[in-house]
Amino acid sequence: MSESTNFIPQEVFEETLLQFFEPIRPFLDDPTVSEVMINRPDQIYIERKGQLTLTDAKFPSREALVAALRNLAQFVGKHADETRPILEARLPDGSRVEAILPPSAPDGPSIAIRRFFKETLTVERLIGFGAMTEDAASALHAFVASKLNIVVAGGTGSGKTSMLNALSSFIPDGERVVVIEDSRELQLQRTHVVQLEGRPPDAKGRYAVSIRDLFKATLRLRPDRIVVGEIRGGEALDLVQAMTSGHGGCLTTLHATYPRDTMTRLETMAMMSDIDMPLIALRIQIASAVNLITQVARLQDGSRKMTHISEVLSYDPHNQAYVLQDIFVRKYKGTDAKGAIESEFVPTGILPRCLDQLHEHGMDLPPCVYEAQERRQKGGMIEENTNGGGQMPGASGH
Repeated sequence: MSESTNFIPQEVFEETLLQFFEPIRPFLDDPTVSEVMINRPDQIYIERKGQLTLTDAKFPSREALVAALRNLAQFVGKHADETRPILEARLPDGSRVEAILPPSAPDGPSIAIRRFFKETLTVERLIGFGAMTEDAASALHAFVASKLNIVVAGGTGSGKTSMLNALSSFIPDGERVVVIEDSRELQLQRTHVVQLEGRPPDAKGRYAVSIRDLFKATLRLRPDRIVVGEIRGGEALDLVQAMTSGHGGCLTTLHATYPRDTMTRLETMAMMSDIDMPLIALRIQIASAVNLITQVARLQDGSRKMTHISEVLSYDPHNQAYVLQDIFVRKYKGTDAKGAIESEFVPTGILPRCLDQLHEHGMDLPPCVYEAQERRQKGGMIEENTNGGGQMPGASGH
């Protein structure tokens, strides 16, 4: 059978499937739409540039929307009905679909479609959007290339996956990268990449392949780097143990709003594993494993920004707290005439303790970090002179 005839049935199937989603086809074809949210057949919202908008689009009936979902379920080899009302699937272009059918969604079906963009957001484009600065990108390049373990954290829709994709471009070309995901979203900008994907159980609860299963197999695939798309459960402990046993340069994402929350959430998920470990030992291991947290957020005006680059120093058992210090932070200045939030992402003047590791790899931080340190030290001396020996600002972070 020729290659062209071999592909015709799949193309026909895909087009037939998309015809069921005809009322929202314009949004699925619009590169500016990042999410389509169907609350019920006659109420459909879209997200564009971080802002939600109610559309005029409607499905003709509940039955038409259910039919679309059943066809989608068939397309991905699953079932969706009253007895199995939750459907996780992907459209032909890779866009992620989460759907809940009645009776679990009485007004529904309720659906969220996270768009999949074939065009990867590069570091340059993120700088152009104002998500980060050239100096922050330069610092992150040094951190990634020096094999620090980095967690990209943020809330839903904050741009974690885009940031992880961008950070992957800093991985040196000669390294072998193994990527583990629940469903494929990452588009790593590297050549030597092994892509692994988990699989949910079938209708009878069989044949599941978990992130933990893949992680254990990965350790025997000779990875230079391990990238886990998103940590959601007990695999957190597997990753932490890999990070502390010589697998440097791991990258992952996590749902959390602030850097300190990121550590406690990682701890909570590590406790979901079946390995019994004293809490103090677990906390010390987590603090030792994670070197940096890159925090991203969707701001009130809908823009997605990097808000912190924080270094994890240790766990303090006396205060029962993780000790972190901010290397870069976002400072807010108010809003402009159009309601956009004005802010800048600046170095704090604190030098990271991992600086020696950067130098070992022939890397360094941008000059602005050292200039900020000088200003901080001068400010501390002035405060010491005026306060009669007061502590230098931020000294507790060292």
